[in-house]
Amino acid sequence: MQEKILILDFGSQTTQLIGRRIRDLNTYCEIVPYNKLPENIEGVRGVILSGSPYSVYDPKAFRITLNELRGRFPLLGICYGAQSLVYQAGGKVEPSETREYGSSQLNLLAPEDPLLKGLSPRSTVWMSHGDTITELPQGFTTIASTDQVTHAAYRIEGELTWGVQFHPEAFHSAEGVRLLENFINIVGIAGNWSPDAFIERSVVELREQLGNDKVLLALSGGVDSSVVAVLLHRAIGNNLTCIFVDHGLLRKGEAEQVLEDYRHLGLNVIGVDAHEQFYTALEGVADPEQKRKIIGKGFIDVFEAEASKLQGIKWLGQGTIYPDIIESINITGMVIKSHHNVGGLPERMKLKLVEPIRTLFKDEVRRVGKALGMQAHLLERHPFPGPGLGIRILGAVTPEKVRILQEADHIYMSEMRKQGLYNSVWQAGAILLPVKSVGVMGDERTYEYTIALRAVNSVDAMSADWIRLPYEFLAKVSNEIINKVRGVNRVVYDISSKPPSTIEWE
Repeated sequence: MQEKILILDFGSQTTQLIGRRIRDLNTYCEIVPYNKLPENIEGVRGVILSGSPYSVYDPKAFRITLNELRGRFPLLGICYGAQSLVYQAGGKVEPSETREYGSSQLNLLAPEDPLLKGLSPRSTVWMSHGDTITELPQGFTTIASTDQVTHAAYRIEGELTWGVQFHPEAFHSAEGVRLLENFINIVGIAGNWSPDAFIERSVVELREQLGNDKVLLALSGGVDSSVVAVLLHRAIGNNLTCIFVDHGLLRKGEAEQVLEDYRHLGLNVIGVDAHEQFYTALEGVADPEQKRKIIGKGFIDVFEAEASKLQGIKWLGQGTIYPDIIESINITGMVIKSHHNVGGLPERMKLKLVEPIRTLFKDEVRRVGKALGMQAHLLERHPFPGPGLGIRILGAVTPEKVRILQEADHIYMSEMRKQGLYNSVWQAGAILLPVKSVGVMGDERTYEYTIALRAVNSVDAMSADWIRLPYEFLAKVSNEIINKVRGVNRVVYDISSKPPSTIEWE
């Protein structure tokens, strides 16, 4: 039985960050909608109530009866969660005269309290709320304040229940992680999550779930599907068959490298070279959405054709990870984002799904892969779009444009690795622009394509900032591309952040 902290999500944009902070402290937690508390709460040792976009007195506010939770587990309310505990117990929560957003300094009124243990006087915390707690109910005691907020943190006497008006999960809360660690210590399950423990438990569960059944897995070459493949292989061996589709839109030499890597790991992999099929389907298509649909459908067609040649397959393996699950949870009546790794396959192929890493965050996937003995270059690979270079070639895709972009991208990535920059960049790539410009090479006039270089840092891909790569590096890459890639006479660097731009150009 996996002991856990349960995080009830009331729609806050930072709920996922609470989960990340808890997991970073090597403690297992799960995020569930506020109104979908699991019937079986065996293993739940503590509960955190998240923030919310609503006020507690808003008719649309997300409400549950918190008395059912109080006293059963250690309980921590954050922002809206703290206000809800006060409001439901008869205290007062009122609109602030001004929205409290930004840094404040914490005054510790009870520094000996176990939730505040080890926090510095005047520790910086992050506020983000329009309402404030103006009166605590009987039995509630203020344990911290700020210059603007009287009841910045409180405890309920006689039970292990706390509320904080600030956001300890936010990066700007200097000792917020320490506060969350204190809560974990109160709960009493600190350090119960590790990659090795996850692997051991997953292998046992997969063997029980799958028995002697056969599993099919689509490999992309990315981190998630690769870790799933190795984990499934450890559990069921040759009952796993993997299909790797080369749509001709991967980086230079990547298809061959990926297949070699997978075979080195002992996986049973079927490699399919389908680049002619994809190039034909994409001929003359310039609209980015249409290109994505063509590539997605082409992948499904090839995958199904190969799968039909196999006998006795009962399961489809997928690399779904925890952020995919969280973003698909229906809190407000609208899902944030629908996720399905291989669109439409389960219904059409009548296969059951097995998703071994669906409870892991991205960094945890890499940690598990490392514990499985996977090679570093597989785990450190930058995110790469499913449509591949098809959406990094602006406009219609042709074999010649693919060649140009592969060569330019190869120079960019190789030089980035050579100069030790690759692992300090979240995502990078070259883009072939649909414009030609005049140049001079030797004594000859040229009229050739432009390559744009892109490099960004991000945490969750929702926002990203362009990286200030060294001028010397950019100068060398530009010179190499122009001199060595036939068809290119100009290189530019993209200095746009997301938002308002996107990471990919299409």
